[in-house]
Amino acid sequence: MNFILDNLLSLILWIPALTAIVILLLPRTKVKLIRWVAFLGSLLPLALSLVLWFQYDAAQAGFQFMQRMVWYEAVNASYFLGVDGISVTMVLLTTLLTPAAVLISWSIKENVRSYMVLFMLLETGMLGVFMALDLMLFFVFWEVGLVPMYFLINQWGSGNRDYASIKFLIYTMAGSLGLLLAIQLIGVASGTFDLLQIMEQWPALSEPLTLLGLPISLSIETVKVIAFWAFVIAFAIKVPVWPFHTWLPDAHTEAPTAGSMILAGVLLKLGAYGFLRLVLPLYPEQAQTYAGVLGLLAVLAIIMGALSSWGQKDFKRLVAYSSVNHMGFVILGIAAYAYAGTTLAADDAVIALNGAVLQMFNHGLSAAGMFLLVGVIYERTHTRDLDAFGGLFPLAPVYGGILLFTSMASLGLPGLNGFVSEFMVVRGAWPIFTLYTALAMIGLLITGAYIVKAIRLVLHGPMNERWQGQHLEINRREVFSIAPLMVLMLWIGVWPAWIVKVINQTVLRWFG
Repeated sequence: MNFILDNLLSLILWIPALTAIVILLLPRTKVKLIRWVAFLGSLLPLALSLVLWFQYDAAQAGFQFMQRMVWYEAVNASYFLGVDGISVTMVLLTTLLTPAAVLISWSIKENVRSYMVLFMLLETGMLGVFMALDLMLFFVFWEVGLVPMYFLINQWGSGNRDYASIKFLIYTMAGSLGLLLAIQLIGVASGTFDLLQIMEQWPALSEPLTLLGLPISLSIETVKVIAFWAFVIAFAIKVPVWPFHTWLPDAHTEAPTAGSMILAGVLLKLGAYGFLRLVLPLYPEQAQTYAGVLGLLAVLAIIMGALSSWGQKDFKRLVAYSSVNHMGFVILGIAAYAYAGTTLAADDAVIALNGAVLQMFNHGLSAAGMFLLVGVIYERTHTRDLDAFGGLFPLAPVYGGILLFTSMASLGLPGLNGFVSEFMVVRGAWPIFTLYTALAMIGLLITGAYIVKAIRLVLHGPMNERWQGQHLEINRREVFSIAPLMVLMLWIGVWPAWIVKVINQTVLRWFG
């Protein structure tokens, strides 16, 4: 047991990669065995993440379960892992959604071994971002998560997958280039990539920075501004913040069902996590200066994302644009904190930031659930055209009930998880960005409109005779995939304290 606790983060991080190696050694014809190995291999990190969650002490300051080893001594980079209340929440979300995505992927028929290997590697990349406390290691895992998703879209996506995968790759790599340069700047200026040391040294740096021995020097203020904007653009593309969002609907629409689940449920959170882990602690002055711009972009994402969803006839594209809408609340909470976190409005800012982190978790649950349900109905009807459905509730009552429940969670119905986090963001941001928050309510109104529109066109109205006599009901495997997500949607909606107290302790200590 001591070995497990001493190496808990490494076990969670590398078991998916080891599972990928095991799958590679299996004959590609043993499809059933490959599926079970992938599923069981994804359950192990979930079990260990539950151990991590219950062993994590929210009352203890700083990072916990830290592991450090020399990795790249020449540049003073290390294999340095650790979690706080924010990252432990994201680790739990990642390890929860991966088994659900693997289980729903049993419908994949071609190149199953390659598919499952990529999925396991994708999980390792995502987990590494949430655990890394070394900036160079952070960047390596950031890139590791990019490559598998590109191939999942390109090889197992639908009709326009080549365009969508290339667009996804170009956008994210463009952001990654600036991210890498900024990390190198910080490493040169600080003499280390250790995030904890950088947080201590960075505010006190005052000497000009000489670049590679050249007769060129930059003031540390200039370096900070350059690195700040490189970080902001990279993370804004990943979230995505309007107007950097245009890659998202295409990637979501063309990706396989499980790919869309993970893309919306976890990968978008990497960008928001970057704002929380790097931008706010390292650049409080720059973040405060430009918080109004970030808040404006957040409000535009909320409104434009909702309007775009409302205008869609493709069910999956409607859900895809809703991610832009919902992630806008995350950015609004972060912007509110950046602007007022050190002022008399600090209490409101802490509420907003707590809501932003909780919204990351809640959106992961509801968005993954919605994409799963879109995939279920698509597999049976081979269409995502909302006008082609109609009156399907009598033909698939269990599916209809689950869709109603998950849609209401996405909508923000009181009693379900989405309401809690969005209310916290709105409550915290209102005294700080009153106009922005009031405008964001337009997006909330339109959110209700597009959710009700989707439910009406799929489940209600006259039954489309085209589907009469066809089996459209959700099966047991698919119910098992979404059931844990539904339990958490209700649990957080009724009793959010179990997760909010973990997040809040970190927000108060780390950012307070």
